[in-house]
Amino acid sequence: MGAVHTPILTREILHLLALAPGDRCVDATIDGGGHTQAMLEATKPNGRVLGIDRDPELLEYARQRFAAEVTEGRVILAHGSFAQISDIAQAHGFTGVAAVLFDLGASSFHFDVAGRGFSFRHDEPLDMRFDPTDRALPTAADLVNQLDVRRLAHLIFQYGEERYARRIARAIVERRPIRTTNELSAAVQAGLPPAVRWRAARSAARVFQALRIAVNDELAALETALPQAFSLLRTGGKLAVLSFHSLEDRIVKRFFRREQEQGTARILTRKPLRAGEAELAENPRAASAKLRVCERLH
Repeated sequence: MGAVHTPILTREILHLLALAPGDRCVDATIDGGGHTQAMLEATKPNGRVLGIDRDPELLEYARQRFAAEVTEGRVILAHGSFAQISDIAQAHGFTGVAAVLFDLGASSFHFDVAGRGFSFRHDEPLDMRFDPTDRALPTAADLVNQLDVRRLAHLIFQYGEERYARRIARAIVERRPIRTTNELSAAVQAGLPPAVRWRAARSAARVFQALRIAVNDELAALETALPQAFSLLRTGGKLAVLSFHSLEDRIVKRFFRREQEQGTARILTRKPLRAGEAELAENPRAASAKLRVCERLH
């Protein structure tokens, strides 16, 4: 699997979750298992973690990494979207838990290893599904080749916050069919005004992000998952969310504020926590991460 994922802000997460031996936790996006490993250490000798992931390859990696803990019953693995976190958790007896953690977005595995077109650094098929076995999901190729200019531009602007969304959408439509990351990157560059083409990589990153969010319906899944996750917590339990762009963070911020205003939660992070210089030196991808944590009051 290579470098799957480097967990971010682990020390800060553990400090805020304040886990104790025997606690039960839910890792809603187990990914490479770094945060799960930290929660296992904090809750040993008999704490338990339910790890969920949409990606069957990542779940298989976790199954191998935690083979001993799975056998012992300390790690329970479930394939599925966190949009169904309540049903998944209840099916495995994980209600009244001490903590639920979300580490949102794509991982190093998706960008560097998966071969599904999440990054334009390699020429790959435009898939971008977290779960490539889910035939109900459109691929990124489906979207760029089937949407008209108006809807494609709206998608790029809404989820990628790209100012040249309409120009880029027109360039994509003119060059269809587009099947690979290189073809899409070339279309993005062609759609930009000549004066800004030198920074085409920035626009390409926003376009790829927008397509990935749309393919996996990430924002709607998050909106659906947060109240479910909060309901799984015991009194005093913590909900922690690591987000990586403003659209995700806005959803989390709104949800936490609403719960606090209703008297059901206390926000533990007045402002989102960011990675420090030492962590950024080791893992530059942590630069955009924001951590928010709240506590259930009753």
